[in-house]
Amino acid sequence: MTDGGRFLTHKGILAMLAAGFSLLSPTAILAQAVNACDLNADGVVDILDVQLATDMVLKLTTCTANAVGTGVCDPVLVPLVTNAALGGPCHSVTLNWTASTSPNVSYNVYRGTQPTPPTGYTKLNTLSPVAGTSYIDITVQAGQTYYYVATAVDSNNNESAYSAPAVPATIPSP
Repeated sequence: MTDGGRFLTHKGILAMLAAGFSLLSPTAILAQAVNACDLNADGVVDILDVQLATDMVLKLTTCTANAVGTGVCDPVLVPLVTNAALGGPCHSVTLNWTASTSPNVSYNVYRGTQPTPPTGYTKLNTLSPVAGTSYIDITVQAGQTYYYVATAVDSNNNESAYSAPAVPATIPSP
């Protein structure tokens, strides 16, 4: 999370249980909110940044972007920088966690505006569970504080309880 341009991190412990069996041992989750669409660091987000984002995604230049994740230059970068160049915010939250000790586990990621789930929590990965141990939320709004939780999903689609505590991320105003 950022506070006046300084990066702050929040750590929480995930303890997920479902149907009487443990899907996850206690693990750490990390949330980081960033505002980083000024790729050429000239103080303004414009067409030059969009071109640089495109070049980074196409691997025509070294990836130095941090808008989607530290050193991440995937196809999400270009629309994020384009939105910022058109006057929108350039914010994302990157969530990382330690893998479950159980085999064949994937994850669901939820976001809410209150620290205690399930009040207002929405599943972010609506198409399928997350196979890896990270997720990038690029649908955040400037000036908002969000709370993130995760669940583990086994191969039989049994879903654990929400992780606790919810991990906060405050998105800076543009």
